[in-house]
Amino acid sequence: MNVIIKHCRAILGTFLLLLAAAGTAHGQQEMSQTQVSSAYYKSYTYAKAGNYDDAIKALQLVYQTYPRTFGVNNRLGYLYNLNGKFKNAEHHYKQAISALPDALTPKLGLMYTYLLAQRFDDASELGYQILRIDYYSYYGNLRLAYVLRQQGNLDMAESVLIKMLARYPADPLYLTELGLLTLARGEAARSREIMTEVLILDPENVTAQSVLLSLQE
Repeated sequence: MNVIIKHCRAILGTFLLLLAAAGTAHGQQEMSQTQVSSAYYKSYTYAKAGNYDDAIKALQLVYQTYPRTFGVNNRLGYLYNLNGKFKNAEHHYKQAISALPDALTPKLGLMYTYLLAQRFDDASELGYQILRIDYYSYYGNLRLAYVLRQQGNLDMAESVLIKMLARYPADPLYLTELGLLTLARGEAARSREIMTEVLILDPENVTAQSVLLSLQE
């Protein structure tokens, strides 16, 4: 029950204050809930405008005050990913994982960091850890299938995709990944069939459009 409560508070962000005693930096004055909310609001506003530098800066006082808490570290990991600073993202996601070891959100975020940095071995290792916790994790399986395809492990990647498509048979993201996998195998006809189906489900899917165009040439 305590784990569930912690996860709920993490999602809402209010736990920053509730965990102040454990998460506040030594000698650092605590922030009010209004100050924390204001910092997050500014950060989200900057991020929405694509200004990731200022979005990160807006949270620095929160981070300096609560350097070991989940919420601010998880958010900074996400923002540093958007800003292309993967080492920073890795640091903050690991801090978030340390704060809430049972949470999947920072693990999925860190896995995505590894994908962006093309650290596929690290990504696959973390992906399998996630699947041991949640066998049908949507993004865990999707990202693992992508990693396995990048590593050339096409059979294993396909087994992951087939497993998930049994649960999400009309999911455009999983079908797109399957289309890319069959293309990597040289199965042009099958890839064309899959990508055509993807466009029915998601008419603006750029990947499917690109693959179908390349198969026409």
